[in-house]
Amino acid sequence: MTKVRGAGIGLAAATVLTLTACGGHDTVSPGGPGRAMPPAPSIAGTTGTPDGVTTNADVFGPACSRLPRGPAPGSLDSMSPQTVVSAAATNPLLTKLVAAVKAAHLGDTLESEPAITVFAPADPAFAALGDVKFAELAPILQYHVVGKRYDAKGLATAGSVDTAAGPLTIEGVGESMTVNGAKILCGNIPTKNATVFVIDRVLTPGAIG
Repeated sequence: MTKVRGAGIGLAAATVLTLTACGGHDTVSPGGPGRAMPPAPSIAGTTGTPDGVTTNADVFGPACSRLPRGPAPGSLDSMSPQTVVSAAATNPLLTKLVAAVKAAHLGDTLESEPAITVFAPADPAFAALGDVKFAELAPILQYHVVGKRYDAKGLATAGSVDTAAGPLTIEGVGESMTVNGAKILCGNIPTKNATVFVIDRVLTPGAIG
């Protein structure tokens, strides 16, 4: 089976320069003498890393609270050291996705990829897909995998990412981000070889929004 390959866009790391004076002088800042600039407002999911690797602290989205806590199976702590399919198999949001991956015989391929991004439809999303033949599952699932690891900031910077079944359009940032119109329910989930974004619909090649 052909492995998923994708083109990536590198990220430039932002550098913040703070100038302070010694010997009783005022702090120098764009806000004028003696005026310290307020910290920039933070937006969920916008902390980026060049390699797309995330930590539990980077996870965001309304469905993240539904994950188990601590070391329990399906929790962030238990998923992060596991490869992506093994991690997803314990996630209570992704039972139907894991079944579809196994039915399409893509498990070994995804497990062996060194660094990927996976857009993982939550269980309710598969209800809208209806009955799909096993032969149709592979290209649909391949449309959810990017052959490079991205975090949310990297996706927002890229704007578009490639999958084996075609490109995906990224719009918005953080909790307002969409992937071909699909909303992110829980993003930046770390696993050993993938960054995972749980989304609210199954993506189909050729369909946007």
